[in-house]
Amino acid sequence: MESGKPSVVVSKKPLPSPKSIIYQKFGDKATYKVEEVEDCTQNARPPALGIPQKVPCLYRCTLELPEFSIVSDICKSKKDAERSAAEKAIQKLGIHPKEDNPTPQEAWDQLVNRLSFLFSNEFLSSVHPVSCHLRDALQRDGDFRGFLPVSIIAVFDSKVCSLCKCIEPEVESNLLLVMELIIRAAEKLSGSLILSEDHLSLKKLNSHPPEIEQPLSISEASMVESIPVEVIRIPSSVKNAVEALTLNVSFSGYYLDVIACELGLRDASKVLISRPIGKASSETRLYYRSPIATTLSQSSKCHINQTGHHEEELNVRASYLCGQEIYGDVIFASLGYTWRSIATQLHLFHEAVSIRTYYRLLANKIPRGIYKLSRDALLAAELPTVFTTRSNWKGSSPKQILTVFCRQHRLSEPIFLCNSFESQPALQESPGSGGQKTNGSDTDGSSTKPIVSYKCVLKITSKCQDLIIQCSPKKSFKKEADAVETTALKVLSWLDLFFVKLDVFAEDVTSASKDLDILIYPQHLLKEFGLCLSMHYQFQGIGAHSHSFWACGYMHQQRNKLDDDKSFAKIDGQDSGVTPSTGCMVCVSYSISLVAEGECMKEHIESSEEFEFEIGCGAVFPLLEAAVMQMSVGQSSWINMELPPDEFILGAAGDSTTIVTLLSTGMCFVECIITLLQVTVPPEDRMEQAFFKPPLSKQRVEYALQHIRQSCAASLVDLGCGSGSLLDSLLEYPTSLEKIVGVDLSHKGLARAAKILHQKLSASMDTELSSKKVKSAVLFYGSITDFDSRLYRFDIATCLEVIEHMEEDQACIFGDVVLHSFRPSILIVSTPNYEYNTILKRSTLQNGEEEDQGMCKFRNHDHKFEWTREQFCHWATGLALRHNYGVEFSGVGGEADKEPGFASQIAVFRNKNDAILTTDAAERYEVVWEWNRDGNSSSAF
Repeated sequence: MESGKPSVVVSKKPLPSPKSIIYQKFGDKATYKVEEVEDCTQNARPPALGIPQKVPCLYRCTLELPEFSIVSDICKSKKDAERSAAEKAIQKLGIHPKEDNPTPQEAWDQLVNRLSFLFSNEFLSSVHPVSCHLRDALQRDGDFRGFLPVSIIAVFDSKVCSLCKCIEPEVESNLLLVMELIIRAAEKLSGSLILSEDHLSLKKLNSHPPEIEQPLSISEASMVESIPVEVIRIPSSVKNAVEALTLNVSFSGYYLDVIACELGLRDASKVLISRPIGKASSETRLYYRSPIATTLSQSSKCHINQTGHHEEELNVRASYLCGQEIYGDVIFASLGYTWRSIATQLHLFHEAVSIRTYYRLLANKIPRGIYKLSRDALLAAELPTVFTTRSNWKGSSPKQILTVFCRQHRLSEPIFLCNSFESQPALQESPGSGGQKTNGSDTDGSSTKPIVSYKCVLKITSKCQDLIIQCSPKKSFKKEADAVETTALKVLSWLDLFFVKLDVFAEDVTSASKDLDILIYPQHLLKEFGLCLSMHYQFQGIGAHSHSFWACGYMHQQRNKLDDDKSFAKIDGQDSGVTPSTGCMVCVSYSISLVAEGECMKEHIESSEEFEFEIGCGAVFPLLEAAVMQMSVGQSSWINMELPPDEFILGAAGDSTTIVTLLSTGMCFVECIITLLQVTVPPEDRMEQAFFKPPLSKQRVEYALQHIRQSCAASLVDLGCGSGSLLDSLLEYPTSLEKIVGVDLSHKGLARAAKILHQKLSASMDTELSSKKVKSAVLFYGSITDFDSRLYRFDIATCLEVIEHMEEDQACIFGDVVLHSFRPSILIVSTPNYEYNTILKRSTLQNGEEEDQGMCKFRNHDHKFEWTREQFCHWATGLALRHNYGVEFSGVGGEADKEPGFASQIAVFRNKNDAILTTDAAERYEVVWEWNRDGNSSSAF
């Protein structure tokens, strides 16, 4: 290999699959019949506790062939069963698949033979895209009659392309080099083929017999004279807008000549054709001029080295779409002969390409654009920031999105390397226990069932196998699929940020790579995304970058609006009481329109009758989620907001002409109307509501209420109040409470809590409600692991089902901060009992959910840990000893003297020291809402 020349890894042609071999030999005469079979091993097991168990389906396939039939092995899937039957059949037939990887010299000989066959009488009457072009070439006028552009063979004959790759591996990304190899092969056929003067077209030396040409001309004459085809012109200068055109293509001529004329060329031989844009089966391609060069060989070398003289300006938009440098204006069209169209009546396939098509393909080049398109919601949807569960994720999965991204940018398929490892369950060290460790099992060292977890390493490489990105998350997962999807999402999140900056050395880009456990190889990265940089700089040069689909300025504008204007949404309808919170799945209908300010003009852009997403994952634009958080089921909301990028608007809109006219006024905004249709609570809540009557959440409220009444508490602080469900519930009962306070780290949850509490407390001033005694209420934004002196020595503090959402070490810090610094008279802490999960899990199997054969899952995907009774007891006991508190253990949902205890375990801490200590006046929390019975209230919302 020459020094300085990049190494190219040639991928060998894969062996044909067993099913494809059977099809090639027998066609439709081979039939597969798949049947379900029972798993006897599963049926032999007695059902645990008498609860019906779901038995996995197994399959067996019978392959019927003309000569014999064969039965497959028993497999877990239908596809595996069919594959097994096909494998057995080819073994019985004595067929041994062979690799088809000829040497370069063999490939040369085969290329010459293939080229000779393409211009034969036999091939002209066959069904093949190139034969259709040959027939069109025979309809051309004057000196061009019968001449077929070499670019047609290079693009549409897969056999020729495969042979050229065997000769020169670099041809995969160089159309001109493929054409050069075809010309060199044609020169060896000088006795049967003619080269045009420019060496860009080929013609058969001897005309085809009249008996072959005459039927062709008769079939062409029976067609309509011409057809209008909608296409797009992409100017080379980014200062000029993309425009729609209509080409009139005549069936008595050659459609490529019509495109050549639109590009200002004399004939079709100088028109180059790109690979399909979008789906591989698509016929949507870019048509552009061949570079100016003395010979084709020089052009191909210029193309490889990206040097040489070009009279035309680099078309960065077309180059970005195609993935290779293109100069001059470009025609973007979906036109040509496909296998499906020519297998019917040899008609020319054509499909309209609109401005909308162009911008949707443009959006499909970036991660969040791919996700938006998968949801058919270019404006409403956003790439989620976290992968929770597969059932909650809507649209293409992170792995699928990353695969599409790599294909769009001509990278190798992403490599996922998953490793499983076993470990003993995390042993929770009891504070003050002298290092004794417990995990719910005997402390005599008896063995426990190991936990199997997974880590995934993700690598993104170029076609030359140069490593571009490597992501190695430190976190492990209980499921291999979760490890894969989470790792893929980390890389997608970083790529999204990179496409905004397009500067791998920018501080926030490098910082994000470290936070996401990503290692970047800048040299390889910038090489692969050089065309993105060109497009970025050209748009930036004309001051248009802020309107580019890469820019995220509109997202920052929405977040600023949330901070500045808390009443941004106008809500209509009666409050049904069914409201969403973080982790809920919601279903909404929405309609987004473009409105011209000061004029009665409104144009519909995007809508959906049923659109599902998970609250708290960033799956929609910020204002939409914030509005939904303030609504209840059945209510509607109106939002006005700044314009998103023009590319997304034009990609979503049906009528681009009207939209372009409105956008050109510069006085537009977007209106969004939303209706909340349904709220689905997280799995933990669903399980608890289905299994316990009343639900555990209500039982916990009643438990707290009992201690409030017994202690005659006048002040209460709910640590981790969320959307205020506990505080709201307490106001329904008569108590001695005069002051209630909530603390949380979620602005959205606090906003919802403020709305509910304000309505209920304000109403109590004019009625005899149970909340009449409450004199003041405050909501704070802050972390419960930080001390704030305003919450010192409350009568009672609650922390219900909160600590499991923190990291385990943070939960320990929380306990010390509360009992050492806040020092409430009573502290009530509840958390799930991990041992009870098996019972809750069995209850879900009755609803048809698949049993996980691995370790028992946590109750919710966002739980960082869950403790057994012994772990919880050691934590609480040690905490109480250190801070002079007494502690009692109880719970709700279940019975203390029956295994496995309570579903929700509770510790009640009581302060043994009534002395008031001097504390620092530390006010770390932010007051976001405040109310008092004197009529004074303030809100940051």
